[in-house]
Amino acid sequence: MESIGLFEAKTHLSELIARAERGEEVIITRHNKPVAKLVPINEVPADLIARRRRALAELQDIGRRMVARGGPITIEEILQWRDEGRR
Repeated sequence: MESIGLFEAKTHLSELIARAERGEEVIITRHNKPVAKLVPINEVPADLIARRRRALAELQDIGRRMVARGGPITIEEILQWRDEGRR
């Protein structure tokens, strides 16, 4: 990962944006100290992906329970499931 000074970053911002679009990351420094990181916006942190997958799996499980019982799920059941997950 490359470091670049703030003045140079301002001068070459378009080039740095193009590099980020290609997946590169650049550290921007001020007085040789890192102050910012330019990264591609399309990157999603792994923990966020994992949380989304768990939430989707839980929703799918609720859907399967609804189908299995042939009707809606009560709020009491949902709260019970939530509380079971806290133990």
